[in-house]
Amino acid sequence: MGLRNIRKEGDEILKKKSKDVDVIDEKIKELIKDMIDTMHKYDGVGLAAVQVGILKKIIVIDLYDEKPIIKLINPTILKTKGKQEVEEGCLSFPNKYVKVIRPEEVTVEALDENGKKIKITGTGLLAQAICHEMDHLNGIVLTDVMIPGTMEFVDPQNNK
Repeated sequence: MGLRNIRKEGDEILKKKSKDVDVIDEKIKELIKDMIDTMHKYDGVGLAAVQVGILKKIIVIDLYDEKPIIKLINPTILKTKGKQEVEEGCLSFPNKYVKVIRPEEVTVEALDENGKKIKITGTGLLAQAICHEMDHLNGIVLTDVMIPGTMEFVDPQNNK
């Protein structure tokens, strides 16, 4: 199990744009495994490579719903549909939750960990997670997209 340090609010790297992955080698596959381990350790739904300090376009998502973990390399959003107002948290902003507007449905194209082109359409929470992690790849953080005045702080001891 390879755990990585999650970069937190205020870390300058979170505001930088990630770069394309040119070659999917063992180093990239190891990074993906480490990202999954780190996401699970902190009970996250998604994680972008920039959140562990690597400026590469890599995202992992796990909705904990018996479906395989989603691994996206160099993802591009092809289309979105609808709007939903949702509450959102972020591993880089621990114990903070905000409301944001996200698409109800999103279609993304990317490479999987074997370099195969894949296309995924997600609705609800999956659409939200894809858009959240895509924001990270573009240097956009939770506080940049929140509906003003909606931030809540959660005391981890009392669970709100």
